Amino acid sequence: MKDEIKVAPSILACDFAHLYDEVKKIENSSADAIHLDIMDGHFVPNITIGPKIVAAVRRSTKLFLDVHLMIYNPFDYIEKFIEAGADLITFHFEATEDIEDTLNYIRKCGKKAGLAFNPETSFSLAIKYLEKCDLVLFMSVHPGFGGQKFITSALEKIEFAKKLKDDMNLNYDIQVDGGINDQTAMRCKKKGLIF
Repeated sequence: MKDEIKVAPSILACDFAHLYDEVKKIENSSADAIHLDIMDGHFVPNITIGPKIVAAVRRSTKLFLDVHLMIYNPFDYIEKFIEAGADLITFHFEATEDIEDTLNYIRKCGKKAGLAFNPETSFSLAIKYLEKCDLVLFMSVHPGFGGQKFITSALEKIEFAKKLKDDMNLNYDIQVDGGINDQTAMRCKKKGLIF
């Protein structure tokens, strides 16, 4: 079905002492992908995983690997995460001045490219980059920590991104990250969420 919602559980919620088993649980569920949150302790106030864990997940599954870079200077790390097995690399609009070059390089390497936006960032700033995006990601929490409450302003951004996608005849997925449960997922889907 066109625009059917996809689900990508975050590996950040797993028990890392049993990573292989946790990946297999995701693989055996109805999930479409695995979301890997990469945090550097600078762009966000937390440190998570790097390319070696992404590579370990890649060895454990054939599922689509959705790598979300919450790091400064993402261009410098693209090759490492591609070598580790990423299928999609999403980086933050706020984390670099090399947005176009980073999008182009990810796609030149044969991978999908995504652009993420913090809750306070206006999506209208991204319009000139949308033709180069395979995905746009709206943070519906402040990035860096799990368990936060859903920020409802993400709904307006989803709706605007869907309208731009249709009006400009573009082909990007719309993803939301944070505070998602049965209720917030349905609210997002009604506004045009894909992933």
